[in-house]
Amino acid sequence: MKDLLVMKFGGTSMGSAERIRVAAELVAQERKTRPVLVVVSAMSKVTDMLLDTLRHAEAGDQAGLEANLQKLRERHVQTCNDLLPPERREPALAGIERLLADFERIAGGIRLLGERPPRSVDEALAVGERLAALLMATYLDSSGISAKDVNAAGVIVTDAVFGNANPQMAPTRKKAHERLVPLLKAGITPIVTGFNGATTDGRPTTLGRGGSDFSASILAAALDAAELWIWTDVDGIMTADPRLVPDAAVLHEVSYNEAAELAYNGAKVLHPRTLAPLVAKQIPVWSKNSFAPEKPGTRIVPKVEVSWGPRAVTSLANVALISIEPLSPELNVTQAMGRALDALGRVNAEVLALSSSSYRQSLCFLLRKEELERALAALESALSLELAHGYLRPLDVNEDVGLLAVVGEGMRGTPGLAGRIFTAISRENINIIAIAQGSSELTISIVVHKDGLEKAVRAVHQECRMGEMARQAASRRLP
Repeated sequence: MKDLLVMKFGGTSMGSAERIRVAAELVAQERKTRPVLVVVSAMSKVTDMLLDTLRHAEAGDQAGLEANLQKLRERHVQTCNDLLPPERREPALAGIERLLADFERIAGGIRLLGERPPRSVDEALAVGERLAALLMATYLDSSGISAKDVNAAGVIVTDAVFGNANPQMAPTRKKAHERLVPLLKAGITPIVTGFNGATTDGRPTTLGRGGSDFSASILAAALDAAELWIWTDVDGIMTADPRLVPDAAVLHEVSYNEAAELAYNGAKVLHPRTLAPLVAKQIPVWSKNSFAPEKPGTRIVPKVEVSWGPRAVTSLANVALISIEPLSPELNVTQAMGRALDALGRVNAEVLALSSSSYRQSLCFLLRKEELERALAALESALSLELAHGYLRPLDVNEDVGLLAVVGEGMRGTPGLAGRIFTAISRENINIIAIAQGSSELTISIVVHKDGLEKAVRAVHQECRMGEMARQAASRRLP
């Protein structure tokens, strides 16, 4: 499909009738000159409410389940009534009731079981995006723009890792061409649900929280799109979180690698896995603000030429540090490390940073807190013999830590840079607990005590003049 534009709208961009109208107008403007495929998230906060409803169901709380269902119904019915002309409401309201009935059926099964099977959770959570796609497609159609809502479970093929599935690109490409290209050729704009897919045998899956970005990039790659535009509620990718750093500035252009590192280490503009499907085809991405569409946003491209070092600093507070320390010289620490990493991989726990010493060969892993319980269980199982016989100290867990990551293509080979960053942090009387840097020199990851995290971010941003350098580059329209 020549010159295809994929546009993805996040939860805040779909959060009300007013925001859906704005999103539809953005689609309509681009559709005048080229084919457009749209990917939507659930309305803001809906996924959280669906999850909370499933928790009530698991606990056998029928009253809580029904109260949440009523809130979901009221919000979507109200949005439908505010959004659509009277003559178009009846079929849309019937569609809303069918989808909520599907969700209620799954929640009812969970209440009877007293547990939440991952497969059932994935099928239930996809209802949020299906409701949003229905509303967007119906509104566009009522405005004279042919559109059709499409459940991505019939397009995106994944593995069976429920809750955090991975796409299978060859069958996805086949299904996308079978299901979506005929619509586009007929002048119909597909409104595809983000976040979800299905296994080869049709079992519903989800791509992880925030996975609608990932859905959009999967479809852009599968259909050889010309561009992907991701609409959010911020002006683009910034040099730091503006809530922490008043001097933060929008980066006019960043590389795939920089954007991926920033997303992985806490920047909320993109899902961490968004860019992976686009790399081979070098499809450019724009991060734009649907609340201020006149602003240029940030362009994400395969490579940028930069003349300065760090370009952005980001942080994660909801993390935990697990330390493994040998007690016996007889222990082969390399083998133990291998088993530990394998154990974390088996439970799908992401290692945000890894650091080890040279003599004692103690090592530590930084993980997200929501993954801590299953990560600890996996590590204790994998290292049970060493722990039982005293070859290892009991696993030490520190939850009073935070991660800051300094990112920039221009950091490679820049002498004295790490020293400046560490000195800036130390001037704030903040102790550095662990440091990790890959051989690419793209990112320096630093673990500090949580109470010093925000000060450390501000200190590094100021020391490296990130805001100033970004504004100068944008004024010259240079990366």
